[in-house]
Amino acid sequence: MKDYYKIGEISKIYGIGRDSLMYYEEIGILKPFRDKNGYRMYKLSDIWRLNLIKELRSLNFPMKKIKEYLDDRNIESTKKILNKEISLIDEKIEELLSYKQNIMKRLDTINDELRNLKLYEIDLIYINKRKALELNANITKDEEFDFLIQKLQKDYENRFAILGNNNIGSSFCLDKIKQGIYNEFKSVFCFLEDEEEIYNIIFNEGYYLTLTYKGEYKNNKHHINKMFKYIEEKGYKIISDPIEIYKIDIHETEDINEFVTEIQIPVDINHNKND
Repeated sequence: MKDYYKIGEISKIYGIGRDSLMYYEEIGILKPFRDKNGYRMYKLSDIWRLNLIKELRSLNFPMKKIKEYLDDRNIESTKKILNKEISLIDEKIEELLSYKQNIMKRLDTINDELRNLKLYEIDLIYINKRKALELNANITKDEEFDFLIQKLQKDYENRFAILGNNNIGSSFCLDKIKQGIYNEFKSVFCFLEDEEEIYNIIFNEGYYLTLTYKGEYKNNKHHINKMFKYIEEKGYKIISDPIEIYKIDIHETEDINEFVTEIQIPVDINHNKND
């Protein structure tokens, strides 16, 4: 075994980039010497520091704390830093358990959607008010929807997931639908849990006419017209823009025949009585 190693060798052995090694040198954690050709040479007696640096960095200890420990090590400081490691590991465990529960919830959501599918039937249901995050924009392409959902997620610090989320949707433009245009939308949104405190819109409670369909989004034209005809027959009045909720979409499957979409149209069922 050699007594000295060059920076390239140390970088390869420890999987630490040259820039990081030079940074450690800059802040005084490592102190390589130069050989006659000007190459940095690391002593075996100093390499133990890299073992500690790597372990502590994996737990996100700041370099300042690591340097303080390396510069003043004793039993008490070692016990203190080991206890801190335990705390950090406990935090990671809690974080991972929370993440696992979130994933299981999303998986349950997908299974529930598939298990309780009620396709192509018009239902009238009463829905309580719903908190949501919404981003207004003129959308004419599926790619624009995906981009805006990503932007909405980023703007609100990843407060909602995308994979396995059956609460993401978009708002139609009612005026456009009346003109025979079914592929233009006014906004994207994501419904939130009732206890969520950060939101930027509330969807009003009330009666909604709903219909769930499978397959391509272009099929919405047929289903919307069917719903509008039903509304006319019942004497209901459309209150505001219809919405479309993507229960299962491109994020869960690339097979468009597996897409599941729900249309919701807010209606006043006492329209004729009010008149």
